Amino acid sequence: MHNSVGPGKVAVVTGGASGLGLEAAGRFAALGMKVCIADLPGAALEAAGQSVGALASDRVICVPTDVGKLDQIRALEARVTAELGPVSVLMNNAGMQPGSSIFDAEANWDRIIAVNMLGIIRGAQIFAPGMIASGQPGLILNTGSKQGITTPPGDPAYNLSKAGVKAFTEALQHHLRNTKDCQVEAKLFIPGFVFTPLTAHGRTEKPAGAWTPAQTIDFLFQSVERGDFYILCPDNDVGRATDAKRIAWAAGDITENRPPLSRWHPDYGAAFKAWLDS
Repeated sequence: MHNSVGPGKVAVVTGGASGLGLEAAGRFAALGMKVCIADLPGAALEAAGQSVGALASDRVICVPTDVGKLDQIRALEARVTAELGPVSVLMNNAGMQPGSSIFDAEANWDRIIAVNMLGIIRGAQIFAPGMIASGQPGLILNTGSKQGITTPPGDPAYNLSKAGVKAFTEALQHHLRNTKDCQVEAKLFIPGFVFTPLTAHGRTEKPAGAWTPAQTIDFLFQSVERGDFYILCPDNDVGRATDAKRIAWAAGDITENRPPLSRWHPDYGAAFKAWLDS
């Protein structure tokens, strides 16, 4: 595993009260790490603290945090450092997907961008300097989305927020690798279809096409061990080859001078299907 992961080291997981964040927090605790679970206050955070704390009650703290608010991220960093020590792993995972429309009929664009994009950017900006200064190996995992790469129609605010995460994480890793004596790395975590509270939409049974959080975090850990930057996760419906073709087609809209989102354009549907099947 990455040399930032191991007994006695400190991991912070935002959005850690459910889904992928909760699964990751449990893995870090099981590896002997000290873990901070950060999420909105409430019963879910309390339950997460109990479940992860069952693995290591003396090494787990829960910090109510709204990552959409800069002062709360600063308070999180200060408390973690004071109570657990220097941070080795930061998993910027908190996110929301309430739905959105292009003219913001729901009046939620500010909140989506504040949580999904600025929460990750500010999390890295606030935690990374201390991680670098420690002189120790460090890992920043930013949770993105395939929707931030292929930007399908239907949820523009979410797509924009996750496209921002991709661009920021690429720039962050470039900066880290060019910083003298820096042992901190950043990676872009791109889940596939995962059955979590964020994606359940009222369903109680996992759809056949979805992966479980455990499968997805397994893939994350394996990818980190390989040294991957783009951690592009498959699921039961979409494999790596299909993802690669969808991403290449999206980039081709620019290089081939097609209309934007041509994958969903009536004049290009047949061409896209032929491309996918080739």
